[in-house]
Amino acid sequence: MSIKSTFNVDLAKEKKLYPLLNSLYTKHLKYFKFKRTNELNKQLKGIDLIFYTKQVSYNIDEKAQLDYIGEDLPTFAFEVQYQKNGNFKEGWLFDDQKETDFYALITAIQEDEPGKFTSCKITLVNRVKLVTFLKEKGITKQKLENYFSPKKQGKLKISELHSYYEGYLYFSTHNKAEKPINLILKLDFLLEIGVAKRLI
Repeated sequence: MSIKSTFNVDLAKEKKLYPLLNSLYTKHLKYFKFKRTNELNKQLKGIDLIFYTKQVSYNIDEKAQLDYIGEDLPTFAFEVQYQKNGNFKEGWLFDDQKETDFYALITAIQEDEPGKFTSCKITLVNRVKLVTFLKEKGITKQKLENYFSPKKQGKLKISELHSYYEGYLYFSTHNKAEKPINLILKLDFLLEIGVAKRLI
């Protein structure tokens, strides 16, 4: 039995999330304005919205835990590889074609009113700082490929990270259409090493 992609369902959830996110950005971004982009070419480059002042602008890629509504997970999945039409594709974490400056990680999404998201947490991750830190730990796309196995499913501890405090690899090869391989990182760990800040 083939596994169907949840892309369209996720897209509908994302759009439903926008009013909440927009209100939180307006409230908690003290010095920045922001604007969303509907341009496909920008979104393919990892740009969902732009935080800006007169002097600077930052490209933001929003990543939301839409599969875990009502849960407050301590981790986040960073995509290393996935499949499309049977071909392996590079995930967004190490993709040099992306123009993302910051990831906005949306977690602990609550739906306390019918059909409406009412609260969430937002953690901003500096992409360059994160990739640089991982490289210093010996974690690159090429190095992680040594752990890849077509039969692997679920959690895999790697020697470069403490699996309980820092992170691990996770293979969703059997239960998701895109068969993603993700680097799972602890949010507290990202805050501790200074590559992330909690907006709310």
